[in-house]
Amino acid sequence: MKRILTGTALCLLFACAGQASAAVEPTARDAIAMAEKGAAFIKQHGEKEMMKKLGAKDPEFVQGELYVDMRDIRTGIVLAHPINPSIVGKDLTDVPDANGKKYRREIIELAQKQGKGWVDYQYKNPVSGRIEPKTTYILRVNDVVLEAGIYKK
Repeated sequence: MKRILTGTALCLLFACAGQASAAVEPTARDAIAMAEKGAAFIKQHGEKEMMKKLGAKDPEFVQGELYVDMRDIRTGIVLAHPINPSIVGKDLTDVPDANGKKYRREIIELAQKQGKGWVDYQYKNPVSGRIEPKTTYILRVNDVVLEAGIYKK
């Protein structure tokens, strides 16, 4: 009986550990859901309130390496960034990633033309602290772009 209970306990421990590690790595579906949640929030409460939520690192929009940031679609100026607030108020449209890609320009152009989609680039992962491949779902809401990305493993 003791062996059965020990075996069962070990199985539960490994199952929970597997679920915990899976929850740490967000999926494309998670990024889309977070951006859409942000869009719904903006439609209900406005852009300024969304900027406050992001600035406060509200857990609704910041979950480990998955978070939402926001930029002006006309100027490219970063309106809110919960992980790197030092870039808020700056136009980084033509600043390239580690591989020389002007991905922010691509984000703005995609948002203007299609309203939503994915952009790939290199970015510093706030969890690992390393530059890693990232793909970001972008969603236009009025004249702002919401961005929620995941790191490619």
